[in-house]
Amino acid sequence: MRLGREGEELAIKFLKKNGYKIIEQNYKTPLGEIDIIAKDGETLTFIEVKARESLQFGQPFEAVNYTKRKKITKVALSYIKKLKEVPPCRFDVMSVYFKEGRPEVELIRDAFEAAVRF
Repeated sequence: MRLGREGEELAIKFLKKNGYKIIEQNYKTPLGEIDIIAKDGETLTFIEVKARESLQFGQPFEAVNYTKRKKITKVALSYIKKLKEVPPCRFDVMSVYFKEGRPEVELIRDAFEAAVRF
């Protein structure tokens, strides 16, 4: 929990510094949760944050697999349905790696497309 919270706090600082406007943090629904919902200019951005202290199981962003993307997509669609107008949207991933206690933050813009199958 501590690692995840710390990663999200660093991600929010990074995003704000880079001009994002934070709309929601830890947006929860019965379908799941999105770590951060923000505006990047006119684009509504759904952001998943992954933090790691070790690369034993790969880079943090690699944990955003198909199942996780599908869940994020469903939550994002439920959020969009509440809006009066649908703005341009995208999915970003924030990767936070604490290398020897020092955070390395990476933003992967447009990290994946909506994961839905018809």
